[in-house]
Amino acid sequence: MSKLDYSAVKAVVPLGDYVLSLVFENGEEGLLDLKLILNFGVFTRLKDYQSFQRVRVAFDTIEWDCGVDLDPEYVYSHCKLQPDSIATPYPEAEITLLDLRGALKGGSADDFSKERARAKEAVSKG
Repeated sequence: MSKLDYSAVKAVVPLGDYVLSLVFENGEEGLLDLKLILNFGVFTRLKDYQSFQRVRVAFDTIEWDCGVDLDPEYVYSHCKLQPDSIATPYPEAEITLLDLRGALKGGSADDFSKERARAKEAVSKG
């Protein structure tokens, strides 16, 4: 049996401009920009931003309500991992990653949902 070339996705939050904020099982965090794949095959379904925002964790990767999913190795290898400082080019990601980090330390799915809503509200208040 070979060693996995990825870490499973533990949490995902959609940000602006077709970027996802991700937390992996190994504790790493990062951003995945999906703009480059939106013109290919089933990924065109994600051009509808409302569809894009309905992303969730499924098994060890991510999927959308519209039937699109991504290979977990692709997600991990194309994700721009963030250092512990959480400094990113997306200001809303700084809040989101910090809140996700706190919620995932022993938190439940309900805790995660509350943290996600709080982070979105904080971003909208700017």
